[in-house]
Amino acid sequence: MKESQRQISFPVIRIRQPIGDFYVGAMRSKDLIDISFFDMRRIVHRDSLDSYLGIQRELNDNRVKEIKLYTESLDATFPTAIVLAVEEQCVSLEPVLIKDNDDRFFLMTLKNVPEENDDNNVLYRQIARVIDGQHRIKGLHDYESDDFELNVSIFVGADISDQATIFSTVNLAQTKVNRSLAYDLFELSQSRSPEKTCHEVTVALDRTVGSPFHKKIKRLGKATEGRFGETLSQSTVVQGLLQHICANRLQVIQDRQIGRKGGKWPMPSSDENEKLVLRKMFIEDRDEDIVDLIWNYFEAVSTRWPDGWTTGGEGLILNKTNGYNAFMRFFRYAYRNFAAPGQMVSLESFESLFADVKLKDADFNRDNFVPGSSGATRLFTVLMDETGIDRHV
Repeated sequence: MKESQRQISFPVIRIRQPIGDFYVGAMRSKDLIDISFFDMRRIVHRDSLDSYLGIQRELNDNRVKEIKLYTESLDATFPTAIVLAVEEQCVSLEPVLIKDNDDRFFLMTLKNVPEENDDNNVLYRQIARVIDGQHRIKGLHDYESDDFELNVSIFVGADISDQATIFSTVNLAQTKVNRSLAYDLFELSQSRSPEKTCHEVTVALDRTVGSPFHKKIKRLGKATEGRFGETLSQSTVVQGLLQHICANRLQVIQDRQIGRKGGKWPMPSSDENEKLVLRKMFIEDRDEDIVDLIWNYFEAVSTRWPDGWTTGGEGLILNKTNGYNAFMRFFRYAYRNFAAPGQMVSLESFESLFADVKLKDADFNRDNFVPGSSGATRLFTVLMDETGIDRHV
């Protein structure tokens, strides 16, 4: 199938690094979508041998949906570069003199060039292979406006091995942002969102004297200077709360957009009320009630197992990630055992529930509940079995 010839020109600056020269510029998202293609790593069978082609990972459809939704928000931004590789014959560079002896600036023109196939029919090459940024590009496919520009880093004439090296370097050398720091920054937001609410609940539980979490939470995910006995990261606590307000990442993004636009969240459906037991309080702007409810719940935990909750000894897990995650997973069932979403449950009610659990303080150890999700799941199962709560409650 013959494609029409495509061409685009835009200013770039040459950057010199050990791997070689590349060019940085800005392109409209529509132009970038038009000229780029994804080269997924795949297995190809040839002459009874298996060959692997391509350098890109497969597209994650959920990630694309998240990005598509994000591009529609008021705070949408992609400040890091899309990385492209272009063959030399598809590129022309016209020097642009900005000042004397500065030869870094060019007008770059990208154009697809014809090639002959076995039948001597002219085919048109796609222009730019995406090395990094495929999900961002795919997420912008349905973006309607012309006001979304993306900065691009373009490697010209890099062979496939160099492109693979660049892909590996970009994806393996990056350090993921500290999740606790990311959640902490929601404090600066002027609009409500599930993340901001969960952050503020976490901070209130950590700061308030008498709280079962008082000075137990590592703000920014690392030990606080001058404190002892911190056993949980801020991100762990926030994510434990967030699961009871939003069903998934897409709903988190949707809720954040509603808050940014000053809108109102719709009241939860009966199915949402069953699964997202803190959502009604969030929608009704009752963050203080969420604090009180979680306080009552974990004070009941600390009262039932005082040594396990206060001891930060090696091998004990009750007041650490595994213990917290198990009890937060159990929270939905414990809460609905006593009340409908939106109602308060007393400390005494939660205490009566935990009285049925036969576990002793010393039982919360790594031998009984191994590190990782399997250990948390086992503790959750014990809580469900020994309290006799119906999983369909």
